[in-house]
Amino acid sequence: MPDLVVDGGDKLCVQLLIELRGHVRRAGPGAVIHLIAVDPAAPVDLPAWCHLTGHTYLGPVQGAERPTYALRVADAAQETQESKPWHAT
Repeated sequence: MPDLVVDGGDKLCVQLLIELRGHVRRAGPGAVIHLIAVDPAAPVDLPAWCHLTGHTYLGPVQGAERPTYALRVADAAQETQESKPWHAT
């Protein structure tokens, strides 16, 4: 069961990652977040972003009605620039 579900709607991955960063900060270490994302880049971008930041990518959520991906918030994550989620600070 996730601690938080973020519905990304039809946003592009870069927009989703900027929004997700705020949710990650509020959720705190150890929280499991499910991200609903229809952008076809999500299954590639989300694991890469997790690798960059140190969060744990848990993979696609089986049985979800829409494309949904899970991650676990890291205790000590690498921050990224506010408007550039692919650039570490």
